[in-house]
Amino acid sequence: MRIKMRALTFEDVLLVPQHSTVLPKEVSLKSRLTRRVGLNIPIVSAAMDTVTEHKAAIAMARLGGIGIIHKNMDTATQAFEVKKVKKSESGIIIDPIYIGPDATVADADAMMAEYRISGVPVVDENRKLLGIITNRDMRFITDKSLLVREVMTPMPLVTAKKGTSLDEAAKVLQEHKIEKLPIVDENGVLTGLITIKDIEKREQYPNANKDEFGRLRVGAAIGVGQLDRAKALVEAGVDVIVLDSAHGHSQGIIDTLKAIKAELDVDVIAGNIATGAAAADLIEAGADAVKVGIGPGSICTTRIVAG
Repeated sequence: MRIKMRALTFEDVLLVPQHSTVLPKEVSLKSRLTRRVGLNIPIVSAAMDTVTEHKAAIAMARLGGIGIIHKNMDTATQAFEVKKVKKSESGIIIDPIYIGPDATVADADAMMAEYRISGVPVVDENRKLLGIITNRDMRFITDKSLLVREVMTPMPLVTAKKGTSLDEAAKVLQEHKIEKLPIVDENGVLTGLITIKDIEKREQYPNANKDEFGRLRVGAAIGVGQLDRAKALVEAGVDVIVLDSAHGHSQGIIDTLKAIKAELDVDVIAGNIATGAAAADLIEAGADAVKVGIGPGSICTTRIVAG
C-alpha cells in the first residue's frame, strides 16, 4: 500500500501548553458570522426541528451565539418564532406591542399570553398614548368582556422622551417604582418602551448577542425558491437567512440566492457545500457566508440518504 498523504483526526493532535501572560478574562471569542452579523461566542445552533425554535434561539443569543430557526413549519409560524426572539428583550423596544381602548380585557389577556408580557400600552388610531393595561389592572376582573378603556391605568403616566438612555430610564423606573416606561414624542405619540426586565437582563447577560436596537439576534432557514418566506422573515426582523440544502452547489440555490439579494436587504448564508468551486459560485451569486460540510453531524442522515 502506498501512502499518498498524511491525514490526521482530532485525537491525533495535541496542543502543548506554552507560557502566557494573557488572563482568561482578557480573552475575546468574538467573531463574524456574516458581513453585518457578529458573534460574541463562535457557536451557532442548527436549523433542525429537534434543535432550534424560539426558546433555544433566545438562550443562544443571550450567551453570545445565535440560533437558526428551522424551516419545517409554515411561513407564518416561522415568522412568529422569529418575532418571539426579537421581542423577548430589548434595550429600547422600538416597535412595542400595543392595543386599542375599545378592545376587550379578553383581547389584552390573550395578547399578553401570546407575547409573554405583563402589560400593554393603550393607544388611539394615531398611536397617541392613552394609558396602559397590565396584569395588575386585570387581576380581579371576572368579566373579560369589559373594554380596555374601563380597566386601564389612564394618562397621565410617567413617560420619557425619545432619546432617553437606558441608564436614565433605570433611574426613572426606580424613582417611581414602575416596571414599564413608555417613550413618547412631543405630540404624545408612542414611539418605544423600556422595561425594568430588559434592563435587568442586560446586567444578567452582559455577553448577549444583540442588534443595533438592543434586540437579540436570530437567524432562520429557508429552502429553494422560498422568496416569499424570506420576505416574511425579514419583515419579522430576522438578522440572517440561511439558504439551506443538502446540496448547496445547485442551480436552484444559486437562483434563489440571487433573487433574495436583489429584493431584500438581509445577509444570507448559503449551503451546504464541500468544494472550493461551490464556495466560489455561491460567493459570486451574493452569499455573505457559506455553510461548509455535508452531513458531518453524528445524528445526521444526509450522507446516507443522499449518497
